[in-house]
Amino acid sequence: MERLAGRIMLLWGFPRVIVAFLAGAIGALALPPVGFFATFFISFTLLVWLMDGSTGNPAGGVWPRLRADFLLGWVFGFGYFVAGLWWLGNALLVEADDFAWALPLAVLGLPAYLALFYGFATSVARLLWSDGVGRIAALAFSFGLAEWLRGFVATGFPWNAVGYGAMPMPLMMQSSAVLGIGGVTVLAVFVFSAPALVGTRKGMRTGLAAAAVLFCAHLGFGGYRLYIADRIPAPATASQMTVRIVQPVIDQARKLDDRERAAIFEEHLSLSALPPENNGKRPDLIVWPETSVPFILTQNPDALSRIAEVLEDGQVLITGAVRSEDAGAGLAPRFYNSIYAIDSDGQIISASDKVHLVPFGEYVPYEDLLRNIGIPDAIAMPGGFTAAPARALLTLPDGRTFYPLVCYEAIFADEIGSDVEGTSALLNVTNDGWFGATPGPYQHFQQARIRAVESGRPLIRAANTGISAVVDPYGRVVAGLGYNQKGVMDATVGGDPVSHWDSETRRNYFWLLTAFMLLIAVVSRTGFNFRKN
Repeated sequence: MERLAGRIMLLWGFPRVIVAFLAGAIGALALPPVGFFATFFISFTLLVWLMDGSTGNPAGGVWPRLRADFLLGWVFGFGYFVAGLWWLGNALLVEADDFAWALPLAVLGLPAYLALFYGFATSVARLLWSDGVGRIAALAFSFGLAEWLRGFVATGFPWNAVGYGAMPMPLMMQSSAVLGIGGVTVLAVFVFSAPALVGTRKGMRTGLAAAAVLFCAHLGFGGYRLYIADRIPAPATASQMTVRIVQPVIDQARKLDDRERAAIFEEHLSLSALPPENNGKRPDLIVWPETSVPFILTQNPDALSRIAEVLEDGQVLITGAVRSEDAGAGLAPRFYNSIYAIDSDGQIISASDKVHLVPFGEYVPYEDLLRNIGIPDAIAMPGGFTAAPARALLTLPDGRTFYPLVCYEAIFADEIGSDVEGTSALLNVTNDGWFGATPGPYQHFQQARIRAVESGRPLIRAANTGISAVVDPYGRVVAGLGYNQKGVMDATVGGDPVSHWDSETRRNYFWLLTAFMLLIAVVSRTGFNFRKN
């Protein structure tokens, strides 16, 4: 290992760039659908050794000293995000004649932007770098900080944070109930980087022991929590309900064809009306995916009448739909990506609008600026939605409430606030049909499962092409439909929420862990400088 570490440290030029890129790309195998978390041990071990061999210009200012490390982190991140997000280009091929020009921006441009955060992380780590466990702590601190920034800078895109690679299964998801994705990421980077100490020996025993304790605690806590959940099952209560999720598998090209609207609507109704299997209980709630209704529902009273004809007395339909709102005289109407709750009389009884829109997918950021500098193709991209100023909970006639998350809102852990505490379940409607049979739907589903664990609530998830599922508060799939599997599934949802730490506590733990890693790094760096002098 020492010989291998020495060779990696001494790499220069193009071979060094290739190794950094491949180190990042290998890490993407820790993500769904592969979920082989051990690849991150390779990724971060190589990154530590590459940083050990990094040299800047000591005679220059701050940037000349950090430039080599920034570029190293950027290349590492570029490899990771290209390998983990290449599937985003598939969305642009649905209407290739209009949007194929943007394919390089999705496949290479977005990863290049996201890699800037990892370049920032390695630059910050360099300022604290030493020759022992301290440098591992420095990397954990800096990556935790970078992933936190990635969650909100430029509207945020925290997809595939490193911590998700440490949680491929329910046994390994339970730590997020205490630490959240941010805290898990900090500790994951420390553990994944620890094998690098074998190659340099300095601080090896201490570092490996600490990493082993953390990893065993991660597994042990998960095992204990699942054991308690199975040992003391939740009793059947009046709060339980039978939920039917409809997964229609409507091809995206059909959804964009105006001539198919009526047929698509009837397909949803037909699936909703199917009898329960094995003489099971009639569903109390039926859930359709995002934008399932292919027209403005409030402008089509006949559609509400058809829904009333299909629903039995007391049943409620929750569906994704586009909502329009009058903006005033002489102004174009506003459109919202919404969720409606409709009762068996065909009345809309509750609604919630999407708060966090997808840039360049649902709206065009800096639209006026792009128009002024002459980029009409960007302005013509699909979108036109307005973001809701605040999230509204969905309330059913029996008083039950759901916390609505439309599409990728489920990846923003910090945006699920304290108002989730009074709800019965998380409700995620999405249309991942844009991404085809790629890793995208699997990655999206995993992140939604983590939100269930963090909030201590079950997750009801309806996706057009999959993956639809009911997930319990421990991240376990109770019932589900696989990708591209057309049909319905019925499952029981309810019971009391499980114990968990609220969002504010998880956020505090994240900052405590980050500060602790910083303290280790600073103490180690101070001792390192003292020994050098």
